[in-house]
Amino acid sequence: MISYVTVGTNDLPRATAFFDALLGEMGAARVMVMDRMVIWGAKPGAPMLAVCTPYDGKPASAGNGTMVAIDAGSRETVDKLHAKALALGGSDEGAPGPRGDSLYGGYFRDLDGNKFFACVFG
Repeated sequence: MISYVTVGTNDLPRATAFFDALLGEMGAARVMVMDRMVIWGAKPGAPMLAVCTPYDGKPASAGNGTMVAIDAGSRETVDKLHAKALALGGSDEGAPGPRGDSLYGGYFRDLDGNKFFACVFG
């Protein structure tokens, strides 16, 4: 249902380096690079993540209540992604752990303040 999700940045090279390293932890790679946007994917037909500078030229900002959940595939990968995000300068929004009966995940923010949830169901 979802093709890709986009988050904004005010520094595309910095954001690209962050997501290259972070998403590389789960085998994702750049699938498209344009002047103001980069898109990463892990496998054909799966949802992707994009980061871009806003088209209107105004500063990017993180949405209050907006979050992107990344299907990490395993608890081990959740832990790796959360730790990697923090090592890359992201901020902790909730350590990895169980969330209810059937969800495991950890929350973090990227270098622009966008909120992410690395998670796995089951």
